Amino acid sequence: MEVKDKVVVVTGGAHGIGAALCRRFKQEGARGVVVADLDMENARQVASKIGGLAIQTDVSAEADIIRLVDETEKLYGPIDLFCSNAGVAFRDEADGMATSCPNDKWQKAWEINVMAHVYAARAVLPSMIARKDGYLLNTVSAAGLLHQIGAASYSTTKHAAIGFAEALAITHGDDGIKVSVICPQAVATQMIGDFSDGGPQGIDGILTPDEVADSVIAGLAEETFLILPHEKVRLYMERKNSDYDRWLNGMRRFRRSFLE
Repeated sequence: MEVKDKVVVVTGGAHGIGAALCRRFKQEGARGVVVADLDMENARQVASKIGGLAIQTDVSAEADIIRLVDETEKLYGPIDLFCSNAGVAFRDEADGMATSCPNDKWQKAWEINVMAHVYAARAVLPSMIARKDGYLLNTVSAAGLLHQIGAASYSTTKHAAIGFAEALAITHGDDGIKVSVICPQAVATQMIGDFSDGGPQGIDGILTPDEVADSVIAGLAEETFLILPHEKVRLYMERKNSDYDRWLNGMRRFRRSFLE
């Protein structure tokens, strides 16, 4: 897909990767860019700089996603590319157990990291299928393909997000629907928190949101399912798939290195 002359929606568009995507889509000549976020102040700032539209949206509420799609289509017409980008990350609690994150955080991670993708697809697919044309771009994480040490709720929900994106691609590829997932490791956003070096996920360096946006444009042009801003993730996936037990042992050693 080329973004030129397309109508694009980006959730989580007020900050980080989402804001970088909005800027880059405008540079690529998108006809309309909608910046969707709970943070309306920053969403308006991003939108004003690119001549886009800011819409306050809670992606965990399906009614908000439906309203977002309706308002976008009233102004710009059919949505060509929906970027379900918003996400949250919670670390395991102090005891370090994989079960330690409290239930309310598990629920929030599920609602935003998984169900928001479901709501978005449910809202845009009927129109896209009728046109035999449309693109769903979901921001996931390398954690969805591998693992995020110290963040069980994050890793688990990101794995689920990959599974849903695969379902979209398999079920609706023959309907003319394209699907891609963005799976970076560490990116210089609020998500990495107080890890100045990116923590475990920063082992291969920290990318800027603009660098991730560059990878997205290249991935969209190739219409590839996996967009890997950190290319080394592909090698790690191959190692995991070739010998799961060896990979798990290696990840245990990697985890211990951060506990010492």
